[in-house]
Amino acid sequence: MKHLQKQIREVSLVYKVAEQEAKSSREEEATATRAHDYFLEARRIIQAVAQSIQQSVHGKIASVVSRCLSSVFDEPYEFKINFVQKRGRTEAELVFIRNGIEVDPMTASGGGVIDVASFALRLACLMLTRPAPRKVIVLDEPFKFLSEEYRGRVREMLLELSESMEIQFIMVTHLRELSCGKSVRIGGE
Repeated sequence: MKHLQKQIREVSLVYKVAEQEAKSSREEEATATRAHDYFLEARRIIQAVAQSIQQSVHGKIASVVSRCLSSVFDEPYEFKINFVQKRGRTEAELVFIRNGIEVDPMTASGGGVIDVASFALRLACLMLTRPAPRKVIVLDEPFKFLSEEYRGRVREMLLELSESMEIQFIMVTHLRELSCGKSVRIGGE
């Protein structure tokens, strides 16, 4: 009989330990579930803030690029940034839009559209940098693929942007039609 009582006490002790471990496991599970829920909510908030910032920045960048394109070309492209999720990250795809159709800038535009858009993107980056740096952009042959017919318009765009945005452009170019402001000619004619 003593032997059975001893076994009952041992089993009872094992049962109480198992019961305590089960209770502790349930509490840990509840804590983990709450932490997981907090994580999901935090991720949702961060994604919403990121999307808001992306849209704000997109508006500013698209405005500058579209403004530059429309000041140079008769039938300008509208500039747009598509934000897409790839491999768990947000990526930006740059596209032009003309007549409601999205166009890949690298394959479907000519006449120097890419040169103007590239210039405008650098300008937009300067305008968005915080704290604001000195407003100077150094350019080396920025419009080398620009069609001759648009060079005068680019020159006017540079002058207008320099004045309205209080930006200094330092540009190396072989295109005399783009010469404006203070010019320094080195070598040659």
